[in-house]
Amino acid sequence: MIEVKDISKTFKLYSKPSDRLKEKFFRKPYHKVHHALKKVSFRVEDGETLGIIGQNGAGKSTLLKILMNVTMPDEGIIYTSGKITGLLELGTGFNPEMTGLKNIYMNGMLLNMSKEEIDNKKDKIIEFSELGDFINEPIKTYSSGMVMRLAFSVAIHADPQCFLVDEALSVGDAHFQQKCMKKIREFKESGGSIIFVSHDMNSVKMLCDKAILLENGVGVDYGTPESVVNQYNFLISKLSDSESKMTLKDVENKKEYGSYEAEIASVNIVGEDSESDVVSSGEKTRIEILIRSYEDIDNVTLGIMIRDKYGQDIYGTNTYHLNKKLNLQKDTEINCVYNFHMNLAPGKYTLTAALHSEDTHLDKCYHWIDNWTEFEVVGYKNNIFAGITDLNADFYIENQD
Repeated sequence: MIEVKDISKTFKLYSKPSDRLKEKFFRKPYHKVHHALKKVSFRVEDGETLGIIGQNGAGKSTLLKILMNVTMPDEGIIYTSGKITGLLELGTGFNPEMTGLKNIYMNGMLLNMSKEEIDNKKDKIIEFSELGDFINEPIKTYSSGMVMRLAFSVAIHADPQCFLVDEALSVGDAHFQQKCMKKIREFKESGGSIIFVSHDMNSVKMLCDKAILLENGVGVDYGTPESVVNQYNFLISKLSDSESKMTLKDVENKKEYGSYEAEIASVNIVGEDSESDVVSSGEKTRIEILIRSYEDIDNVTLGIMIRDKYGQDIYGTNTYHLNKKLNLQKDTEINCVYNFHMNLAPGKYTLTAALHSEDTHLDKCYHWIDNWTEFEVVGYKNNIFAGITDLNADFYIENQD
């Protein structure tokens, strides 16, 4: 368990190195104060995962460094129920001139492991890292993916109570990333707490129980991952289009925002042979979207996103990528239709829709509404398949006598 109460951290920023010396001699400030964190608070229970999101410079890495005791806060209190380890910037705590094996001992001791403990776990650490004979080579000869393998392996074998994961985990090949994620899930199931920092919103929604959004060092939102990610998208959109009067609303438990020169009035999902909002896997399906316009707007983009029950993005497209031009006239309504075969596995899904300019709703956004409607895929119209989507695979045998 980790509880953070009102953590604050400031840094002095100097225009040039000589200003530090001038400040000492003339007893006059030659620096600017940067507030990296301002009274940030949250709590992570045992077996819980907290996602931390925000733009570059929001204070995410500073917060992790404080939790790892790499730097100290100016104010605030941190309560922990055990050891904290994790991944920060790639290579933190490693000596590039030393071999991987020697770095296991050095980094392990930095994580409060005894020499006897490292001796006992050394073979497991090397085996998990899959570095083979490279373990006896200097770190400076490693690729970034190899450094990540070693760093993760040492940190997860230090028997932490809480594990911190920064963007360093995104480095390396897909095989080892999947191996790391499996190990993290096992760690969580055994009662460990996880703090996960990522720019991958799908990963945050899939892995985390709660999330916190940092902006300029302030925790501006704290709650369910989907709600916090929606707030983050709104923030990005607002910053991208500073001239428009963007507003965020909660309507019937749905998040929506936009400048509202035009809006999505209704959304219906209808299968060719099914009732509304219930379709079969493989069935031809229509998504009907009614748009109401209050201004003349050229080159509008209408986009959709289908998400599964975990909030993970499954499929999205828009008229910009389909090269379909959409012009709106003032005080009119138009009905737009997306047609496709619903090649998704049975289960519950939600549909998000957006009206915006260019290719994403992070540009000028007229209306974006999350989880507008829920629909269910029931049964198979074609062949049964495993996984999320049907790729309509064919099979034949070549060169058979």
